[in-house]
Amino acid sequence: WRTVLLQGCLEINSAILFQVRWRTVLFQQCVLLLTYLVITLEAVPIDVDKTKVKEEEHVESAKVDNPDTGLYYDAYLRQVIDVLETDKHFREKLQTADIEEIKSGKLSKELDLVSHHVRTRLDELKRQEVARLRMLIKAKIDSFQDSGIDHQALLKQFEHLNHHNPHTFEAKDLDLLIRTATNDLENYDKARHEEFKKYEMMKEHERREYLKTLDEEKRHQEESKFEEMKKKHGDHPKVNHPGSKDQLKEVWEEADGLDPNDFDPKTFFKLHDVNTDGFLDEQELEALFTKELEKVYDPKNEEDDMVEMEEERLRMREHVMNEVDINKDRLVTLDEFLRATEKREFLEPDSWETLDQQQVFTEEDLKEFESHISQQENELQKQALELQKKKEELQKQQDHLQAQRQELEQAVQQMEKKKLQQGHPPSGPNGELKFQPPGEQPIANVQSHPEGGVQPLPPGNIPVQEAARSDHVQTHP
Repeated sequence: WRTVLLQGCLEINSAILFQVRWRTVLFQQCVLLLTYLVITLEAVPIDVDKTKVKEEEHVESAKVDNPDTGLYYDAYLRQVIDVLETDKHFREKLQTADIEEIKSGKLSKELDLVSHHVRTRLDELKRQEVARLRMLIKAKIDSFQDSGIDHQALLKQFEHLNHHNPHTFEAKDLDLLIRTATNDLENYDKARHEEFKKYEMMKEHERREYLKTLDEEKRHQEESKFEEMKKKHGDHPKVNHPGSKDQLKEVWEEADGLDPNDFDPKTFFKLHDVNTDGFLDEQELEALFTKELEKVYDPKNEEDDMVEMEEERLRMREHVMNEVDINKDRLVTLDEFLRATEKREFLEPDSWETLDQQQVFTEEDLKEFESHISQQENELQKQALELQKKKEELQKQQDHLQAQRQELEQAVQQMEKKKLQQGHPPSGPNGELKFQPPGEQPIANVQSHPEGGVQPLPPGNIPVQEAARSDHVQTHP
C-alpha cells in the first residue's frame, strides 16, 4: 500500500503543477488517500506476536460417530451417554471423574442431580430397551413353540439394566450399565484373541485333513506351495514399533502430508483426535497403524489373510494402550500421550514381531482342538442317527396308518355292495340313507322290480294282497 499511495501522491503533485484549476479536487483526493493509509497501517501490524493470538475454535461441520463397541446393547449404551451429556452438571462430573470412580459406582449417584427432562428421556430409553429384550425373548421362545413363559424372569439374564423396575431409569441402572459395559469391554479383546486362535487352528486342521486325501506326489506339491506362500508373506518391509517416534513420524509424513522434520507430538495428537473430545480412543489409535499393516497385508495377495491383519491391528492397539494409558480407562489423554513421547521406548524402541514371526498355537493346542472337534462330530453323528431312527419310525407309523385306511375303505366298499345286492339303498359318507327305504314308502305306490328292487306303480294299480284283503272285507257277513 505504501508504494501505491506514494505513486498516488506523486500523480497528485504533478496534477497540481500542470492543472491549477483542479487543486481543490486533487487536494480532497490526497486527504482521502492519506486517511486510508493511516487506517491501514494501524489495522494491520507489521509484526504479529503469535503467543498473544488465540487459536480459532474448530467447528465440526458434522458430528463424528464413534464405531460400534460390539456389545449387544451398544445402541442403548450410546443413547444413555448422549442423553446424560446434555446435562451440564453431569457432563462436568464425567469429564473430571477417573476410571475408579466410574467403576465403583460413585458417578452413578450424580444421576439424582440431573434435570427432570433428562430423567424423563432416560425412562423412555429404558422402557424401549426392555421392550426390545422382551421381543427378542418372545421371538426366541416362539420359535420353539413354547407357551406360558415368564418373560419377566428371563430378563434376569441381561445384566446391563435393573429388570425389577422396567419403567424408570434409576441410579442402579446407570451403575449396572457402566459395570457391565466395562467388564464386557475388558473381556472383549480376550474373546477376540481366542476366536482368532480357533480360526488359525481350524485352518491348519483343514489343511492337514485335505493332505490326507492326496497321493504322495500331490501332497508334496501342496506342501511346497504352502511353504512358498509363507515365505512370500514374510518378505515385507520392516514394521515400525507401534507408538514409537518412527511410526508416528511416518503417519505424520505419509498420511498427514507434513514435513517429518517439523514433527510435533501435541499437534499430532490434535490432528488424530477425530471427534475432538480431548482423547484418543481405541478406534482412533487403531487408525494410526494402517500404514504399518499395509506393509504386510494386501487383500489382492493370496498369501495375505485379512483376518490375520485385524488381529495384528488389535495387538498393536493393546500394546500402545498398555504403554500409554496410565489410569487404564481405555482412553489416551494429551498428558498421557506427551508423557509417553518422553520415554526411552518412544525414541529407541525394540523391534516389533508380526504374527508371521510368532507361533499362535502349539501342537498340544492343535491336538486338543482336534479332539474337541472329534467329540462334536461324534455327538452330531449320534444326533443324526437318532433323528434317522425317529424318521424311520414315523415312516413306519405312516405306512401302518395308510394300510389301515386302505383296509377300512375296502371294507366300506364291500358293505355297500352287499347292501345293493340285498336291496338296501347305499349309504352316504357318514352312514346316512340317501332316500327312504321301501318299507316306509306308501305301499300303494310301489311294486316289485324284476331285479329284486321296487318302483312306483302306475295309477289305478294296487297290489294283489290289497285286492284280496278288500274282497275278504266285502264278503264278510
